[in-house]
Amino acid sequence: MSRKTRSLLLLAFCEVAALGLWFSATAVLASIRQEFEIGPTLAALYTSSVQVGFVAGTLASAVLGLADRLDMRRFFMASALLGAAANAAILVLDPTSPAVILCRFVTGAVMAGIYPVGMKLTTTWARGDMGLLVGLLVGALTLGTGAPHLLNALGGIEWRFTIAAASGLAVIAGLTVNLVEIGPNLGRTPRFNARAAFEAYRRPALRLANFGYLGHMWELYAMWAWLAVFLQTSFEMSMMADGAAFWSRLATFVAIGVGGAVGAWSGGYLADRIGRTALTMGAMTASGATALVIGFLHGADPWLVFWVALFWGVVVVADSAQFSAAIAELSPPDRVGTMLTMQTSVGFLLTLVTVHLVPYLVAEFGWRFAFMALAAGPFLGVWAMARLRGHAEAVRIAGGRR
Repeated sequence: MSRKTRSLLLLAFCEVAALGLWFSATAVLASIRQEFEIGPTLAALYTSSVQVGFVAGTLASAVLGLADRLDMRRFFMASALLGAAANAAILVLDPTSPAVILCRFVTGAVMAGIYPVGMKLTTTWARGDMGLLVGLLVGALTLGTGAPHLLNALGGIEWRFTIAAASGLAVIAGLTVNLVEIGPNLGRTPRFNARAAFEAYRRPALRLANFGYLGHMWELYAMWAWLAVFLQTSFEMSMMADGAAFWSRLATFVAIGVGGAVGAWSGGYLADRIGRTALTMGAMTASGATALVIGFLHGADPWLVFWVALFWGVVVVADSAQFSAAIAELSPPDRVGTMLTMQTSVGFLLTLVTVHLVPYLVAEFGWRFAFMALAAGPFLGVWAMARLRGHAEAVRIAGGRR
């Protein structure tokens, strides 16, 4: 096995294991609410506080240039261990306490040292296969995101099992990442420059790639955050409540975790061959169309709902890695980590809107129309990537395949 293959496989494992922290509490929220009184606002904060923490962490990291100036493996390790501790603290706290939301905030903040840092580590090994390699990493992220739903299904109604398992896996990830080697494409360590982070929106090509990413993010995390609730309430309309809980959790894992991983991997493979802008425009068109129609299937035959959710899970992630790959290709080599961190920071800031918007749309209009608002993002993203496709700097993307 080559050093490249070994390092990337280890890194993918570390991403899967560490990123389970992100949705560990969200995945078991329905079970927690059966035991404690948690209103809709606090329920939304279980997810959005992680997003706020991630935005704060990535902004600080981008301005300080941490992803380009620190040893990436040590940065990852410290972040994973701190995140595991914050997540495990939920086990000894009252789930209705503000302290839990603080723990979720810390968990999100330390993700700044896991997700974008993992992407930069991946790019150090890229040689004509940037899209595929970053796609493999995002596929690992997607599996990690969906893993809590599988743990929740296997653990039954005992939500503490999911929290503890996610924390334990993050500890393993933090220790294992030290075995990952850094590839030959690592740029020189840059000088500190707080203004460098904002080049992501000053340069036209980078700005268009980031606008495409923002359209994608408008949809993605709201879909991930609320698909489990949508599926459970839909399945409960056509089967026994206990069976609906188990099968909806399993279906959520397959749609988000397995479907997302397949989408990211296949999207990366195709993007290196047909072009990043072509792949992202096609994927966003498909995911936006699914957002428009899936709500009308609420309460329909569970198999039909599942297959549509699985398709959505595939296409909603198929383009995700390609925005990061495009940013890496368009950025100065010594600022790739900062540009990727800035991209994710603004993108996750936008997710706060839709993660909180969906439950209010459900309360006002029902599930039939709640997801329709998510379609606006990918359709605007298609416009941004079409503009980038015609930009002179687009020849640097995917070896000129745009």
